[in-house]
Amino acid sequence: MSSSGENSSSAAVPEWEMRFRAPRVSLPEWAEGAPERSLFVSNATGTYELYAWDRASGAQRQVTDRANGTTDGMLSPDGESIWWFDDSDGDEFGVWMRQPFAGGEDVVAVEGLEASYPAGLALGADGTVAVGRSTDEEGSTVHVVRKGEGAPRELYRHRESAGVGGLSHDASLLAVEHTEHGDAMHSSLRVLRVADGSVVAELDDTRDGTEELGLEALGFAPVDGDSRLLVGHQRRGRWEPMIWDPVTGVETELAIDLPGDVSADWYPDGRALIIGHSFEARGELWRYEIEGGVLERVQTPPGSVSGATARPDGSVEYMWSSAAEPPVVRSTGGGVVLDPPGAKAPRSVPVETVWVDGPGGRVHALVQRPEGHTAGNGGPLPTIFEVHGGPTWHDSDSFVAGPAAWVDHGFAVVRVNYRGSTGYGRAWTDALKHRVGLIELEDIAAVREWAVSSGLADPERIVLSGGSWGGYLTLLGLGVQPDAWALGLAAVPVADYVSAYEDEMEALKAMDRTLLGGTPEEVPERFAASSPLTYVDAVKAPVYISAGVNDPRCPIRQIDNYVDRLRERGAVHEVYRYDAGHGSLVVEERIKQVRLEIDFVRRHLG
Repeated sequence: MSSSGENSSSAAVPEWEMRFRAPRVSLPEWAEGAPERSLFVSNATGTYELYAWDRASGAQRQVTDRANGTTDGMLSPDGESIWWFDDSDGDEFGVWMRQPFAGGEDVVAVEGLEASYPAGLALGADGTVAVGRSTDEEGSTVHVVRKGEGAPRELYRHRESAGVGGLSHDASLLAVEHTEHGDAMHSSLRVLRVADGSVVAELDDTRDGTEELGLEALGFAPVDGDSRLLVGHQRRGRWEPMIWDPVTGVETELAIDLPGDVSADWYPDGRALIIGHSFEARGELWRYEIEGGVLERVQTPPGSVSGATARPDGSVEYMWSSAAEPPVVRSTGGGVVLDPPGAKAPRSVPVETVWVDGPGGRVHALVQRPEGHTAGNGGPLPTIFEVHGGPTWHDSDSFVAGPAAWVDHGFAVVRVNYRGSTGYGRAWTDALKHRVGLIELEDIAAVREWAVSSGLADPERIVLSGGSWGGYLTLLGLGVQPDAWALGLAAVPVADYVSAYEDEMEALKAMDRTLLGGTPEEVPERFAASSPLTYVDAVKAPVYISAGVNDPRCPIRQIDNYVDRLRERGAVHEVYRYDAGHGSLVVEERIKQVRLEIDFVRRHLG
């Protein structure tokens, strides 16, 4: 691979563009009552859409076809229908639609429910449906429709954020994840009887009113008459699973002695769990026998496992990739499960792990260098800090086309799992409360200092870049650390925190109240301290901003406010607005955005 990113066989098509265009597929979801019927997402047409797959015949069919793409979908347990969420141009506000698996007319899936933001969906084997909704006016609601009942019945309502956690296999019980206590980062669980909405049990890990520990519903046991619910908890300072029976009240802790975060899902017989283990930015799989507590490794290559499902025959299908190798759906039964036709994505370079002492503890960073460059060989490089979104997310040893494009262009790429990131324990994830943005930037600054002192990065050519929360940290960093960064590239960012709060979807307002300790009226000083707009007059570096005009998460008005201030100052900046929501599902649009970023860097960095 050449440093310019050109393919040796076709100089007109850069390898970085080929990575975006290469056909990809998601991990297929399969129908419990019809395991040969599956649903997956693919970009085969150039836009990410839903596809039906009949494994018995091998036939595949495109289900959705919308200008801005579709990724939210679910297969009914009997395999007869496909549910998909229909919004307007990426604004995430809409209704669930339904289409027969074999093809046919799309119809509104649940009559009588107005458009809303989605807050979970559960489909029962007997035809019962639970729909979670969120609107600015109503807050959070959960409605249930049972076969033969007709109109949807409201089972839950609250102003704070909440959503569907799952239906029991016989559809008699409904789990609701809620944050009625006001902490949107840490949910509690309530199990209701579907028949009448009465409360069966509550699970709340609030500790004496002084500490909130999160809970999440991972799914009821896939067996009729079995009321066990698989639950993720944080009681020992990390995410790990346990089994809770809300009917009997019995909680069963699981003896899973693995470092880092642990998630789980059921095997189809309900006797074992498929364990997803994430530690220090890499992932692996295990099988856990519930009776006897036996833990057995499921062999996967080194890298990241981004999803796994156990099939009725006992095999496990999983999505795997590494920073160097493109994603592929594999099976423990052998071979590739779903291999899309067309050119394969060119590989990239491996990632190396770096640990840096930061003000809040050791910070984990992932580094990629152009081929041929090693520590102490080749001199300091132009370097881009690609900051992940979330903030409750983390960068991993997985294949990402964006960073690979910068490596192709001769850049070192550094990705930092700052405080607020998942995968390093609850204390690390929760550390950014009240000093939002500023804490993350302290960790990024520590890694920047290492990058310069180690000889990796040219201090005059370091770019700060990111999307969503990463875009927010980019704009905040350009103002708070104006001498540290040569350029800034911010995609779909928070730019004016107060205006963003006023315009964003209700669930994100709840998250902001949790992070900052109140509303802009209640804690104005915290919103000001964490808002990029506060520091815009200190920005020295040229700034590139891209934004979706229909974005409900980082709305366009607050970005315009920031851009107006840049313009008033005569600051060097460029803005690209496109017709979508929080990012784009159209491949050529995404390539266009990266191309514009590369061009901006070439012109202003050299």
